[in-house]
Amino acid sequence: MKQLVPALAFCLGALPAFGQPGEPLSAIDWLSQSVRIPDQSIAPPTPQLRDEPPVASSAIPPRVSTTPLDGRSPDPIGLLAPSVTALPSTLWAGSDEDVLITLLRAESIDGSPAMRELLQTLLLAEADAPLGASPDGRLFYARIDKLLDLGAIEPAQALLEQAQIDTPNLFRRWFDVALLLGTEDQACQVMQRRIDVAPTYAARIFCLARSGDWTAAALSLKTHIALQDLSANEEALLSRFLDPELFEGEPPLGPPERISPLRFRMYEAIGERLSTSSLPRAFAHADLRNTVGWKSQLEAAERLTRHGAIAPNVLFALYTSRTPSASGGIWDRAAAIQRFEEAIKRESPAKIAETLPDAWVAATDAGTELAFASEYAETLIANGLSGDAAQLAFKIGLLSTSYEETALAAPNQDPALIALAQGVPSPALSTDRTYQAIAAAFTNAQPPEQLLSRARNDQLGEALLRTIALFNAGTDGDLTALTEALSFLRAVGLEDVARRAALQVLLLESRQ
Repeated sequence: MKQLVPALAFCLGALPAFGQPGEPLSAIDWLSQSVRIPDQSIAPPTPQLRDEPPVASSAIPPRVSTTPLDGRSPDPIGLLAPSVTALPSTLWAGSDEDVLITLLRAESIDGSPAMRELLQTLLLAEADAPLGASPDGRLFYARIDKLLDLGAIEPAQALLEQAQIDTPNLFRRWFDVALLLGTEDQACQVMQRRIDVAPTYAARIFCLARSGDWTAAALSLKTHIALQDLSANEEALLSRFLDPELFEGEPPLGPPERISPLRFRMYEAIGERLSTSSLPRAFAHADLRNTVGWKSQLEAAERLTRHGAIAPNVLFALYTSRTPSASGGIWDRAAAIQRFEEAIKRESPAKIAETLPDAWVAATDAGTELAFASEYAETLIANGLSGDAAQLAFKIGLLSTSYEETALAAPNQDPALIALAQGVPSPALSTDRTYQAIAAAFTNAQPPEQLLSRARNDQLGEALLRTIALFNAGTDGDLTALTEALSFLRAVGLEDVARRAALQVLLLESRQ
C-alpha cells in the first residue's frame, strides 16, 4: 500500500462563466448529452389497427433503445485488484448503494492530497457490488463521474472500456473523454456502427464531418434545421463548424451558455478556442496536445499535476522541452527547473545545492510540491547535501514515498518529523497543537466506534469515504477530527496513508 496510492495518483475550478459564481461544475453538469437517454417513464403507445396504410409523420429516424437481459451490475469492475490495493473485495458489499453515491458526490476534490489519492484508490478498486445493486450500475457511474471531476480522465476511460461501451450512459461518458483526449475519431467510428447508443443530431453531424463526409453532414444539418430539431445556438455553431468561410467577418459567437466537450471541440475548430483555465479540470487535458502552445501546455500540466491527475514526469518533461522566450511567472518556473535538471545531469552536488532553492520555489508557486518530491527525492538523498540545502532536501524527502529512508538518512534534522516518519511521534517532541493531535492518533487515541463498526460489517469503503471527509475537516482546524481520522486509518491497516497525510499537514501548511 505504501507505493500504491502515490503511484496511482500520478498514473492517472471555479467556473463563473458557465455555472453559479464560485461553484465548480460536476461531471454531471458538463457531460455533453451527446446521446439521448430514452425516457423509461413514458409507456409506448398501444398500437391500433387502421384501415388506411401507415404513413410516416416525420423524417426523423425512430429511437432505438435496448435493455440488457439478466445483465450484471458493472459495479465490481475496477483497475486495481484487492492484491494491489490491500483492500478487501467486500469493500462496498455491506453498504447501501444510495448512501455510497451520496458520499461520493459530496467528497471534496480539492482536499488533502493524501486523501485525494486514497479516494482515487477507492474509485479504481475491484470490489463486490453494494447492497441492492442493479444492472444499471449506479455506483459505477458515480465512480466514473468522480474521476472526471478529479480530472483523472485516462483511468476513467480505462474503466469505461472494461465495462464495454454498450449503453447510452456508458457511451456518452466515453465519447466525452475521447473528445478531451483527442481520440474522437475512434469514438465516432463506434458511434456510426452502434445505432443503439442514440447519438444526438449535433454529435452525429460532428462525426460525419470528422469522417470526411462533409456532404452528408451538411445535408443532415439542413434537414434538422428544417425540422426544427436544433436550438438556435446549436444551429449557429454547427453551421460555422461545417463552413467557417461563410462567416468570415462576422462577430464571434461568444462563449456557450453551457459547456460540453463536444461544444469545446467545435469552438476550437471554428477558431474561437475557449480557455480551459476557467473550465472544469478535465478540460485541461485538451491543452496537453502538441497542437497547443507551450505556455498553455505548461499551465494545463501544472493544474493537472497539482491535483494528481497526471504523472509528474509529464510536467517536468514539458518544463525542459523548450527554452523560455520570456520572463516572469511560468517562464521563471520553467527556467528554474531547467537549471536544476542541468545540475543533476552534471552529477554535481554543489550545483544541485545551488539550484535547489529556486527549483523548490517554482514548485511551491505552482502548488506541485508533491510531484517535485516524487520526481527528485531519491536524487537528493543520494547526493548527500549539507547545510541549508540538506534541510530543504529533508523536507522534500518527507513529502515523497521515501519518507522513511529520508528520516534514516538525516538523523540530525527535526526529531519530531523524524519520529513521525518512522511512525512513532511523541507529544513530548513538539508543542505544536497540530503535531500533538497527530501524535495522539499514533499513541493512545481510539478510532470512532461508528467507523470501526462499519469496517467490521463489510462497509470499509463507506467508512473510508467518511474518514476522508473527517480528515479534511481536521485540516480545516478541527483537531479532534484529525486525530480520529488518522487513528482509524491506522486501525484498518492504512499506516502509510496515515503517515503521509500527517506529514503533508505539517509540511505543506508551513511551507516556505
